[in-house]
Amino acid sequence: MASASLPRALLLCLLAFTLAGEATAAPAVSSADKPALDSFLQQSLRDSHIPGMVAMVVGKDRILYSGAFGRADVAAQRPMQMDSIFRIASMTKPVTSLAVMMLIEEGRVGLEDPVGKYLPEYAGRPVLDTFYPLDRSYTTRPAAREISIHHLLTHTSGLGYTFSSLTLSQLQGTDPAKFVAAPPLLHDPGTQWSYGESTRVLGLLVEKVTGRPLADVLRERIFEPLGMNDTSYVVPAAKHDRVVTIHRWAGQGLVEAPNPAGEISAPVQGDGGLHSTAADYAKFMQLILNEGRTADGRRLVRAGTVKQMTRNQTGTVRVRLQEAANPALSAVFPLGAGRDSYGLGFQVTGTPAVHGMRSPGSLSWAGIFNTEFWIDPASGVGGILLMQYLPFYDRQAIEALQGFEQRVYQPAH
Repeated sequence: MASASLPRALLLCLLAFTLAGEATAAPAVSSADKPALDSFLQQSLRDSHIPGMVAMVVGKDRILYSGAFGRADVAAQRPMQMDSIFRIASMTKPVTSLAVMMLIEEGRVGLEDPVGKYLPEYAGRPVLDTFYPLDRSYTTRPAAREISIHHLLTHTSGLGYTFSSLTLSQLQGTDPAKFVAAPPLLHDPGTQWSYGESTRVLGLLVEKVTGRPLADVLRERIFEPLGMNDTSYVVPAAKHDRVVTIHRWAGQGLVEAPNPAGEISAPVQGDGGLHSTAADYAKFMQLILNEGRTADGRRLVRAGTVKQMTRNQTGTVRVRLQEAANPALSAVFPLGAGRDSYGLGFQVTGTPAVHGMRSPGSLSWAGIFNTEFWIDPASGVGGILLMQYLPFYDRQAIEALQGFEQRVYQPAH
């Protein structure tokens, strides 16, 4: 069996994505193509350690393909179903970003406002200047500018995560007594792309500006209008048996962790914690494909707001490879590093496009348990592939994602 994460192999995949040629025409998934997608995904499970997955392809107004494979609970021999509920982790981020854009659209906050205007604890955050890993000592300097809401939405704030930054991981260490409560920024805001807790801060911003809990804002303004009835931070006990278990790599294989009894909950944060299904998240994707309208024609946000979210908002600053500071949690990521830019809540596919894959200008992001999606406005389709195991960007998970996408854009007929 292959190892859990192979950074060199992933780097080659990333390079291939950067150097490939032009994209093909828009996909037209039909009934003739479904057996090929089923066959590939079934084979992916047979040839890998992936316990199970759910896949879906949507157009603007309908589901083009859906399939569930493997087990949702291996120990209980419970098969995966289309309504299986996944922990979608950082796929929460685009949803929180949309809530922020609603507030911007209403004039309650400004895109270029310093976040310290609303959350004073983030004003005047210094930048890491020197760091000495042996004793974890460091120096800082004043940042060239304040962190803005724009910087938070584009992950250019300088805030990071310990699992994807060796510097932050070494700085924080494992001794709680020496934990740095407010670590310095990794770089000046706006100068680099660094994956981190920016969207967690946006969740705090939503709560501060609205005076409401984030979970309530998301439910009332996004989930209920879209009919996302299985999306929440808390899965009630009545839906317990639909929740997929998590597997983690340990030694030579994956080890399953049983779900806790009763309701299943996660911390309410802007950057993670949501549970959802493929069909529910597809409704969010269709909202973007339809430029802010729901399936029944109601407008949740202006078309201009969606266009603003989905175009390059980082200029010449490109998405960078993030380090595997904790290999048990994540390999290096993401695909498109060095080529893609970032919008307001989404990674934006750059050029040159990859032959037979999503178009330039497509949107994407993922969750740490290997949940992935992309939205291709030029082709009018979106794809979602949900798995539930660690580490993130495991080679076999990425191979399944790429193979699935290739078959969506290269129909069998």
